[in-house]
Amino acid sequence: MISWLLDNWFTIIIIILVINIVYVTLFTIRMIFTLKGQRYFAAGVSIIEVIIYIVGLGLVLENLNRLENLIAYAVGYAIGVLIGMKVEEKLALGYITVNVITKEYEPDIPNALRDKGYGVTNWVAYGREGERLMMEILTSRKSEEHLYKAIKALDPKAFIISHEPKTFYGGFWVKGIRR
Repeated sequence: MISWLLDNWFTIIIIILVINIVYVTLFTIRMIFTLKGQRYFAAGVSIIEVIIYIVGLGLVLENLNRLENLIAYAVGYAIGVLIGMKVEEKLALGYITVNVITKEYEPDIPNALRDKGYGVTNWVAYGREGERLMMEILTSRKSEEHLYKAIKALDPKAFIISHEPKTFYGGFWVKGIRR
C-alpha cells in the first residue's frame, strides 16, 4: 500500500506539500516559543519538527528528477509560513506596551480604560502643537485589538504605537504576569 502511494507521482506531490506545510508551521511555533522564553515547549516542538523535516526533505531528494516535487516543497513552505502566522496570531503569547497620545482630556480616557481593566499610566506631554495627554498601557496580546477599539471609541484621532516589552519588574501587572 505505502509503496503504491510513493510510486504515484500525484500522491508524492500531495505528501510533500502537506509535510512542508506542517513542518514550517511547527518551525514558526517553535520560534515563537523560543522568542517568548518557553524553552521546554520549544524543545518539544523541535523534536516533531525535525522528524517531519527529514521525512519531507528525503522525499524531495529521492525524487529530484521531478520539478513538480520541488514546486510542491516551495509552495508547502509558503503555505506553512502563512498558516504559522495565523497560528501565532491566535496564540498571541506575551504582552504589549501601548503608548497613546491625544489632545482630548474629555472624556477621561485614562479612567475609562482603567474601568475596562487596563493598567494606565498617564502624564502631560508637550508636542509641536502644545499640550497632550500621554498614556502608557500594558496589556496581554490577546487583548490588543480590544484595547485599540476602546481607545478609538474614546478618541478616533489618538496616536497609538505599540511594542513588546521583554522584562517586567514591579508595578500593577507583575503579580498577574508571574502566573
